[in-house]
Order: sequence, then C-alpha cells, then structure tokens
Amino acid sequence: MFNCTLCYLENDRQEYLMLHRVKKKNDINHDKWIGVGGKFEKDESPEDCLLREVWEETGLTLTDYRIRAVVTFVFQGHETEYMYLYTATGWTGELHECDEGDLKWVPKSRVQALPIWEGDKVFFRLIDDPDCPFFSLKLEYAGDKLVRAVLDGKDLPL
Repeated sequence: MFNCTLCYLENDRQEYLMLHRVKKKNDINHDKWIGVGGKFEKDESPEDCLLREVWEETGLTLTDYRIRAVVTFVFQGHETEYMYLYTATGWTGELHECDEGDLKWVPKSRVQALPIWEGDKVFFRLIDDPDCPFFSLKLEYAGDKLVRAVLDGKDLPL
C-alpha cells in the first residue's frame, strides 16, 4: 500500500484547477482530469507531501487549505492506495507548466463532464456539500469500472 495526496485549488470564480494527465508514460491516470498531488516521500506528513507536490506541479505555495477526506482506492491487481484529499482557497506564486500534464481552470459545473474517474464524481459531490466537512471513502475498481463505493462504512448505491 502507499499514501498520496490530492488537492483541488478553488478560485473565487467557482473553478477548480485541474490537471489533464497526458505527459507521463505508463500512467494509470493517462488522459484523466484530476487535481494536483502525488506520493509521499520518506518521513513526510500528509501536509508535507501536499505542499511539496502542489509546489512542484504548479509553482504555487498553498496558504489556505484543509483536509476533506481520506479515500481508500482498491484496484484489482494493484496495491491499495490511501489518498488524503484536500481543497485549497489561498496560495501565492505564479502558475507554471506541469511536466505531468496540462493545468487548466475548469468551472465546477463542467468538471463532471470531463473524463474523470467514476469515484471522483462521488467525492466531488461530497466536497461540494456544506454538510459534509470530512469523510472516509473507499472506492473499489475492476479496471476503470467502479464496482463499490463505501462512505463512512456504509455502501453507496452506484
């Protein structure tokens, strides 16, 4: 198993900063749109990883962010992944080119229409829900197909 972070930066125009993963070879996320983040390095906390990965991929230094969830990914034939999901509304610096894909501000209302993972649609609904400040979500996949979603220990209908 491994740990990683993922962050969705939100601007005041109601957009998320999305990364279209098109530049890395052998990328499980190839051609998907996701947030920014990545795997923990030795001795990093979730926040250490978050800040480092966001800076490496965007050139931005987060100044206002919060953890929203722990998401467990189970992919048949792959190791289990624990992802610490964050949103951020404050940062400094200038956006730069990312070597993993193309960064683009996308209106929140259009995110669901992008090629995103099925499970991402579940957590986007949850992070946009003001009554859901923090959650634990388990997503089980067979290939690209979401076969089970469990929110705070309870199965969700698919």
